[in-house]
Amino acid sequence: MRFFRYRTRKAPGVELSEQDGVRHLHVGGDKVQSAMRLAAPNELELAYTRCMMGFLLFNPRPERVLMIGLGGGSLAKFIYHRLPWVNTVAVEISEQVLAAARSFFELPPEDERFRVVIGDGAGYVAREEDAFDVILTDGYVECDHGETLVTPMFYDRARLALTRNGILVTNFLTTAPWLDAWLTRMEAAFEGRVLLLEVEPKGNLITFALNGPARKVPWADLKSRAKELEETYGLPFREFVSGLRKHNPHTDRYLNV
Repeated sequence: MRFFRYRTRKAPGVELSEQDGVRHLHVGGDKVQSAMRLAAPNELELAYTRCMMGFLLFNPRPERVLMIGLGGGSLAKFIYHRLPWVNTVAVEISEQVLAAARSFFELPPEDERFRVVIGDGAGYVAREEDAFDVILTDGYVECDHGETLVTPMFYDRARLALTRNGILVTNFLTTAPWLDAWLTRMEAAFEGRVLLLEVEPKGNLITFALNGPARKVPWADLKSRAKELEETYGLPFREFVSGLRKHNPHTDRYLNV
């Protein structure tokens, strides 16, 4: 087993570590913010990032994606290389994190399909006029979720920033003390149309808040789409379907959202 950890002059305040062929990003502590397998830099190394791609179950052909929180750029790289028709905007609050992603995690250069904005994600959502099909929110520093990303105002504005059937995807830590309150706020903004997916091994909870009118989604349709997506992207979409939950039990045939 090979392990070492080091600071970088290119991104002061950020630390890197490597173990068994995997490079990790640390910001403000020991917790891993991003991970990249050196032999497969564009794949999703961490389980929670794979689960966040579960939005493809509800929209397999998104055109515009907003990312709040870039980290090492794992999701940005996966979308850039595997969904080449998608236009992605990533909002990152830390210039040091962006510098680390560019220098050490093979972040693609900015072009007509991908750009990075330095700033506060909640403020960007409030100002942006064009609608997004998907908003991916992963705004952690160490174990603290950005306070501006869990307010009722943010959830209301995020819904307005989505297309009619858009999806807000959020990564939470299951140990967050205010998690239930945050979920309640999200459900209020999206009129209860929020699905939960707990990540294995446990520690993260991914939520999918669905915009648009209430509807019933047949489980059979989701399972069929999951099989196709799994064959295309190599991610366990059928496990994602099996793990989807609401606070209220769902029926055997339909997922009520």
